[in-house]
Amino acid sequence: MKNKFKKASLAIVLCVGYSFLNSAAAQTTGWGEGAKLEDAEVVVEKNRVIELPRASRNYQKFAVVPPEAGDRTVRYRFGDYKLPSQDIDLQMKVLTIKQDELTKLYGNYVKAGLGNYGTLYLKGYFHNKRSDVASYGADVSHITSARGPVDKGNSAVTNSAINVNGESYLQGLTIGGRLGYGRDKYHFYGYNPVREVPVDKDTISQVFNRVNAEGYLHNQTSGAPLLYRAGLNVNYLNDKYDMRETNVAFKLNSEYGIDEVSAFRVDADLSLVSHKDSASVSRTLFKLQPTYERQLNAMKISIGANIAHTGDTVNDARKFNVYPMVRIGLEPVKDKFLVYAGIGGDLERVTLYQLTQENPYLAQNVRVADQNKGLEVYGGMSANIANLVHLTGRVAYQNFRNMYFYNNSASDSTKFDLVYDDGVTNVFNLYAEAVFNYSDEVRVGLKADYNKYSTASLEHAFHRPELMASVFATYNFYDKILFNSELYYIGSSFGQIHRLDGTSVLQETDSIIDLNLKADYKFSNRFTAFLMANNLFGQKYERFVNYPNKSVNLIGGVSYSF
Repeated sequence: MKNKFKKASLAIVLCVGYSFLNSAAAQTTGWGEGAKLEDAEVVVEKNRVIELPRASRNYQKFAVVPPEAGDRTVRYRFGDYKLPSQDIDLQMKVLTIKQDELTKLYGNYVKAGLGNYGTLYLKGYFHNKRSDVASYGADVSHITSARGPVDKGNSAVTNSAINVNGESYLQGLTIGGRLGYGRDKYHFYGYNPVREVPVDKDTISQVFNRVNAEGYLHNQTSGAPLLYRAGLNVNYLNDKYDMRETNVAFKLNSEYGIDEVSAFRVDADLSLVSHKDSASVSRTLFKLQPTYERQLNAMKISIGANIAHTGDTVNDARKFNVYPMVRIGLEPVKDKFLVYAGIGGDLERVTLYQLTQENPYLAQNVRVADQNKGLEVYGGMSANIANLVHLTGRVAYQNFRNMYFYNNSASDSTKFDLVYDDGVTNVFNLYAEAVFNYSDEVRVGLKADYNKYSTASLEHAFHRPELMASVFATYNFYDKILFNSELYYIGSSFGQIHRLDGTSVLQETDSIIDLNLKADYKFSNRFTAFLMANNLFGQKYERFVNYPNKSVNLIGGVSYSF
């Protein structure tokens, strides 16, 4: 192999050398030193002129003849074309949002229980289900205790009621009404239980029959410039001692939006009371309250007047009254923080229908008068912290004429008369409330209402405690067990007991501390068991002089929804 490579290399060298020799020979025979140039003559002309022939130009424009318009018939042919059917297996899946299902709603439920003191507890609620056309329902209640804290059946109590209600939703208009009947039976057991002669409970019983009817209409959800709500309410009351009272009341609330930041409101009230016991009395109340409201950025101003007239004659009642109404509210954070202040006054309607619910041990032939709040200067605030904590506070200085008080009757200390302060009763009021809400599981609250009374002629503000406070809490344990608790405090007050010798003595009621608990255990969406425990501290306290309350009261039972 090496020999072949040497031979090839030698051949290439020989060829290159041969070609080099040939090129050298050619150069010596052309322009080399031995070559000779022949004579030649070159002529260069500088003055030659190049002449081109004249070109002919045509300035006439070309005429373009437009095509002749002729009749042209266009024919269209429509044909149905069908794509051949193909079985295509689409692998793509469209994701959709699942709609939330409405919780099954049970419109009716009944509740039944038994407790100590021979207590029977029955309640029923019946209502239609979801509807955007109408709402209607009924409720019944019967709670009775065959025995009480004094002389067993002599302090028995029974409260029964039945109510029906309904609303119809029309285009921009709502029409509704309510009708109810109640029967309450009590006993005047505020006597000394140590007696030689037993007391027949039928001679100390009191029975109230109550009828209430209401009809109303409003367009609050119509969005119209003029919003209104008008209602007619009739309350009727009678008792075992042939007392009768009828109250026919008409109420109108209206608001006209002038523009986006201002409105004009007019509220009117008319109440006609007919009262009959040993005497017949007619009482008329009329109120008219025009108000102008304006929103100035974060500030809202209300200016108006409250014009009121009463037909009362008790304690030389002032018949015609005009109260200035001014309120300024400042809301630096919308729906989160509000402070306000103002002045005003009002004439408040008072009826036996209301008083006998507050104190069922009233004597016969009491005289009722409207409560005249002549002047009120007030200020307050409300705050919403992260929708978890809600705070409310209010302070006010008020003066009243014909403020009513309960005092033991001079003729029968087991009953109470209505007494009035002869002059002006000044009241300093302080109210505070704080509520903590965490989802639907925990709710804790605290509220307190303090009133300092300064009477003109009465020795004390009879049976009006200065301080009332309560702490309440609710806990929902996995929608299975629901706990409710309330601890409340009612300060002491005074009553006046008249002796047989004509003298009288002040008697102070108890300061009340009471704890109530309630628990519901849900077996299913239909069946629930409940237990209520009232007055767990077991104090037989007196809210009214000579009337001790029940000790520990336990009620247990079940409820069924359908």
